[in-house]
Amino acid sequence: MQPNSGPGVGLSPTETAVLLLGKIREGSDYTRSKKQRFRRSASVIKILTLALSAASTIILGLQSLNTWAGLAFALVALVTLLGAVEPFFNWRSRWVLMEEAQYRFRRLADELEYLVASTPADALTHDHLGELFGRYQTIWDDLGRTWLEHRREPAQSPSP
Repeated sequence: MQPNSGPGVGLSPTETAVLLLGKIREGSDYTRSKKQRFRRSASVIKILTLALSAASTIILGLQSLNTWAGLAFALVALVTLLGAVEPFFNWRSRWVLMEEAQYRFRRLADELEYLVASTPADALTHDHLGELFGRYQTIWDDLGRTWLEHRREPAQSPSP
């Protein structure tokens, strides 16, 4: 193997654009899958909390039955537990973070596709693509930094 003959070395600007577009789409696919998972988790926690809270309130209204009252207090305890767990995982902010990153990846992909479509192949340069690649890396840098900031923040319990 010759020196400087690794993957991506010596690619034409068009081949580099195709490689970069593939990486951008991978980033978009990653953020889409995470966004869906976080959205689903946030929704399940909210719905479960609401259902348990409503059920416990209704059951507490039927206090003449000791079994029901005991069940209601168990449900209240579960609501309290879920209320404490949700801010720790912070599903909603993670979902929104992935939504933003996915938007930025899609926009970058659109700009790259437009650049390739509107520029003659012999006029497309690595300088054009270098700027877009820098923005691609910035998206990942921002995503990673924001992710770490969210994880470092202490979990806050929801306001009553």
